[in-house]
Amino acid sequence: MDKHVFIINGSGGVGKDTVCRIAAQFWRVQNVSSITPILSIAREAGWDGRKTPEARRFLSQLKQACTEFNDLPFSYCMEQYRQFLRNHSELLFVHIREPHEIARFRQAVGKQCQAVLIRRPALEQARGLLGNRSDDGVADYSYDGILDNDGTLEELPGKVRDFFQALLQA
Repeated sequence: MDKHVFIINGSGGVGKDTVCRIAAQFWRVQNVSSITPILSIAREAGWDGRKTPEARRFLSQLKQACTEFNDLPFSYCMEQYRQFLRNHSELLFVHIREPHEIARFRQAVGKQCQAVLIRRPALEQARGLLGNRSDDGVADYSYDGILDNDGTLEELPGKVRDFFQALLQA
């Protein structure tokens, strides 16, 4: 199998990491997030690790500031991509929320990169907007595939396998 990159997106709590963990049952997976280097900075600034609406807004604004200052999130993702090319993983999942950053990373990586949206309609409808540009703009991109995480946890492995297998064959 060739290496393939999936940019994965979705609002907070829809199951993105769960989907990645399940995909690792079927493929060798590397899972990274553009927010990872920002989390260390946030902790130094007093963030306690909880993802409240206020904390999500803070993390979104901090990520934007670091992007404008030295492009840290993008540089981190590109370094993770270069590591992926050298290791034995088959799939790289890169969590990126902002549509313009999705497009930018996708252009840098090339044709073996697809963008997918994970949705959980009942949760998203009940919760509404989270009040920050990163979470609230996830639907503002034209994705290659959308996985609705709307069934049981027992059904999810088959759904994840079939979803990514179809994208890999496209």
